[in-house]
Amino acid sequence: MNYLSKPRSISWLVLAASVLVCFGMWRWAGHVLVPVYTARAIARGRPIGNNSDLYPVWLTAREVLLQGKTPYSAQLTGDIQKGFYGRELDPKNPADPKDLQAFAYPLYVVFLLAPTVTLPFATVVEAFRWLLLICTSLAVPLWMSAIGFRPGWLLTASAMVLAVSNFSAVVQDRQQNLSALVVLLLAGSIAATVRHWLSLSGFLLALSTIKPQLSGLLILWMLLWAVSRWEERRRMVISFGATLVSLLAAATSISPHWIPGFLAAVRAYRSYAMGPSVFRAMLPPVLATLVMTVLMVFAGAFGWKWRNAQPGSTQFAWALALLATVTVSLTTRAYQPLLFPALLVLVASANAIRKTSFLVRTLAKGILACLLWQWGTALGLAFCSMFEPPSRLQNVAELPMYTLFALPALTLLVVVGAILLIGAPPIKLDEPMYS
Repeated sequence: MNYLSKPRSISWLVLAASVLVCFGMWRWAGHVLVPVYTARAIARGRPIGNNSDLYPVWLTAREVLLQGKTPYSAQLTGDIQKGFYGRELDPKNPADPKDLQAFAYPLYVVFLLAPTVTLPFATVVEAFRWLLLICTSLAVPLWMSAIGFRPGWLLTASAMVLAVSNFSAVVQDRQQNLSALVVLLLAGSIAATVRHWLSLSGFLLALSTIKPQLSGLLILWMLLWAVSRWEERRRMVISFGATLVSLLAAATSISPHWIPGFLAAVRAYRSYAMGPSVFRAMLPPVLATLVMTVLMVFAGAFGWKWRNAQPGSTQFAWALALLATVTVSLTTRAYQPLLFPALLVLVASANAIRKTSFLVRTLAKGILACLLWQWGTALGLAFCSMFEPPSRLQNVAELPMYTLFALPALTLLVVVGAILLIGAPPIKLDEPMYS
């Protein structure tokens, strides 16, 4: 019997297992990983402040909106470092981090933080911890809607729990990075497209440009998709353009010369803060560059081929899966929440993938192995933490993180393999799911 068609009791067991996995992940993070990392930072003399990725954005919003300061200035960068690290960084101190923690967002991101600028930062942090976890969880049903996958409410709830049961969700909670919000905006935009709410789709797509390195490929393809049938889809482009122009104009009204400062900040950011991409971490530099070039050509070719796909169709879903995995593979492991659409497409296409080549089936099992390793080792360490202090577990504290680069690489290989070998298998179930 197909595992997706078993009785309702199996769905309840999956939900219970998801909750157990969630407990293990968060227990491991709070009682093993964080204490071990904190002890290492103290031992190395690394400065420790609030360590929140939200702080540069929040402080810039406060200083620009309330004080009229220049957003990308050295003075503001120093103030950010004082909060993030507890003091300004000393370039002559080899123990100091290389990540400057300067503000490197488009200035209009400050409007999203505007309601918080009069609140204490500690209050804002606690609110955003919950907000970003909610964003991560809510993105799941939106992606399901975007790809036409409706497994029933029990399995949807399980997927939402599992979405916050991985290392990326832990990072969101501890560092309050805005990636989860951008992924939610992308998921909402594409789900709105499936429902033919094109004006809303364009509006959300424009908001997702607060992190263009994360949303860029999907935005380009969605605009290509809309332009390819202009009469039917022009409302998306008009809404996107109007929203983006409004954001740029509003930002310019509070800081007329912000765009050159932003471009300079991005160039600097790429030199000090961007972690290695999946390919650069796993391959020699020349080979990594070649693979990434071929991958971009491949994504461009199929993006063009599927530009006329109907929202919610099989080709539309696989285009999303391909572009999402390419984005994660070309950037850093910090953006792994964007793997959700690809993983959901693979689950929804499990019956077709099971009938394809041995290699693709093996790689697909590798994805499951990566996830089980992360969840299983976290749960094991969580259990050990009930009896052992963090100092006794420091040598194995990072075990759940060992598959972080393998997961996006395997997901990409399976997506590409499925597209090449069976031409975007259908997003359908052979038998109905119980809910």
